[in-house]
Amino acid sequence: MSRVRSLMSLVALAVVSCGCDRTEKGSSTTTSAQQPATTSTTTATATTHAAPTPAPAARTPLFIFKNVGFSTPESVLYDAAGDVYLVSNIEGRPDQADGKGFISRLSPEGKIETLKWIESGKNKVMLNAPKGMAVMDDTLYVADLDTVRMFDRKTGAPTGEVKIPGAAYLNDVTATPDGRILVTDTGMKAGSTEAIYAIDKSKKVTPVIKDNKELGQPNGLTAAGDKTWVVGQASGELYSIDAKGKKGDAKKLPKGSPDGIVALPDGEVLVSSWEARAIYRGKPDGELVEVIKDIKAPSDIGYDTKRQRLLVPLLDDNEVRVYEMK
Repeated sequence: MSRVRSLMSLVALAVVSCGCDRTEKGSSTTTSAQQPATTSTTTATATTHAAPTPAPAARTPLFIFKNVGFSTPESVLYDAAGDVYLVSNIEGRPDQADGKGFISRLSPEGKIETLKWIESGKNKVMLNAPKGMAVMDDTLYVADLDTVRMFDRKTGAPTGEVKIPGAAYLNDVTATPDGRILVTDTGMKAGSTEAIYAIDKSKKVTPVIKDNKELGQPNGLTAAGDKTWVVGQASGELYSIDAKGKKGDAKKLPKGSPDGIVALPDGEVLVSSWEARAIYRGKPDGELVEVIKDIKAPSDIGYDTKRQRLLVPLLDDNEVRVYEMK
């Protein structure tokens, strides 16, 4: 799962800041930073005021994939069955059908397995501006402008696609417990609609909720039980959508321009924010606090459930960082 508040500002960001239309040519190395995290606490004083919230732990990345050839990495997904990290690379403008995208395959040990594991223009693959991803059964689903593309989870071979009629900017994908694939359309283009669509096992597309101005440009989403949690990049909200498309549980995040979201097994969520340059953690109905800060353009995050690691693509800097979250 790239983001800005309007299409014009999106394009400007992509061209000026995100390094689009170029590929990093640095050496294939990763930086390992296994320095233990430190903690910072605040002690309450004898006053009538409540104690301030403790400062977040200072977390050092376990790995930094840097100068390895990423090109506008927008999303990182943990494929639990394959025990690998997958990275979608836009390589170009995030709104343009230029046939330049690719998907990288990384190991949890901090190695690049295959930089261009799935590459547009090779092996009958088409990828324009790949963003969010999800795995269900043995299929990898990838949001790509107006199409959800499907690949074999094991080999990377293309296995089909689903066009979303009227879609302008498909952004993130999640798999629901009842076997559906949900995808957000952030809109972005003049006259386009904002929506969340469902794809069933027969590839039938159904709008879950569409053309609702309360969606706030839906970007990241994650299925958790009978709800799907969504972040609105323009509204700065975290909210839920039920199976019937009803919006609820809306709350403002501490700062705006959220991008990615993942649900944790304990019911908490992790949310990335461009404005805060941070990652938030907490219960959707409670306080969300910074757990990682001072990171630029954190996009569609992933989570390694086996090792309890957060996977953060830094879109502007062509990096992926891996953090221990135990």
